[in-house]
Amino acid sequence: MNANVLQANLTEALNDEYQARALYRKVIQTFGPVRPFVNIIAAEQRHIEALLPLFERYGIPIPPDHWQERMKPPTSLVEVCRLGVEAELANAALYDRLLASTPSPAVRAVFLQLQAASRERHLPAFQRGVAREERAGSGSAGGRHCGRGHGSRHGDRGLHG
Repeated sequence: MNANVLQANLTEALNDEYQARALYRKVIQTFGPVRPFVNIIAAEQRHIEALLPLFERYGIPIPPDHWQERMKPPTSLVEVCRLGVEAELANAALYDRLLASTPSPAVRAVFLQLQAASRERHLPAFQRGVAREERAGSGSAGGRHCGRGHGSRHGDRGLHG
């Protein structure tokens, strides 16, 4: 297995999880303990914890997490939820791409687990948040869940400078 490809893939995956955790922290700092962010931030931490042993196993240095200082405060929760839907779709595509060039069974297993969490749990949570807001009307506060957001999770997540 090409060590450079493995390092690049693990680093990209970890940075993606760091970035998501930073965004959700910023949402919670701005709006308080709102759903689904309070649930998904814990999942993002577990994703990071699933990746870190792979760095050690393969002797790859763990990249620092500089995402928190790069995040700007979101302006509304509904926009963050809408972008969260897009972000989880992008996350699944990221793992499709990384899986295509990762032959290590141990790394593939973790990538598949993280991808499944995005598709099966995070994406539906954000979709429910958007649906609640649409039912409540765009001017509604929307309760303590997605309903008031700006930002996205992947690529140009919209909240970092």
